[in-house]
Amino acid sequence: MKVLIADDDSVSRRLLQNYLQKWGYEVTVAMNGAEAWQLFEQEEFPIVLSDWMMPEVDGLELIQRIRACPRPNYVYTILLTARSQKEDLVKGMEAGADEFVSKPFDKDELRVRIRAGERIIRLEMELKEQNRALREAQAALLRKAESTGE
Repeated sequence: MKVLIADDDSVSRRLLQNYLQKWGYEVTVAMNGAEAWQLFEQEEFPIVLSDWMMPEVDGLELIQRIRACPRPNYVYTILLTARSQKEDLVKGMEAGADEFVSKPFDKDELRVRIRAGERIIRLEMELKEQNRALREAQAALLRKAESTGE
């Protein structure tokens, strides 16, 4: 599964990239929110990890742009930040973040939160496929009923 990382801190970026690659994810990194937005517009990323405080486009604005962007599939977003006040959590979630992970992050906590996001993405894909199959079956039944005059 593809993951986009947006973090202006090179050490955090490298740590995240190394962990995610080790866990089997296909990782793309951006040095700030503006670069992440450009990459997001060009490709599909089911999961986006973003630092909150970055130059040009911060994590909140990036997530708000992602939420406003019409995409066929859900994008699971995780906001990484040194901010840890309850008000910060609320502000991040209101901006559209699915998860909020405090820096310095614990790699095991991050891994389980990413796995939760991956499960949600996979369940959404399964649901879409089941809905498509149901629509096709319904259309076939309608065609059959029309052809037999029922």
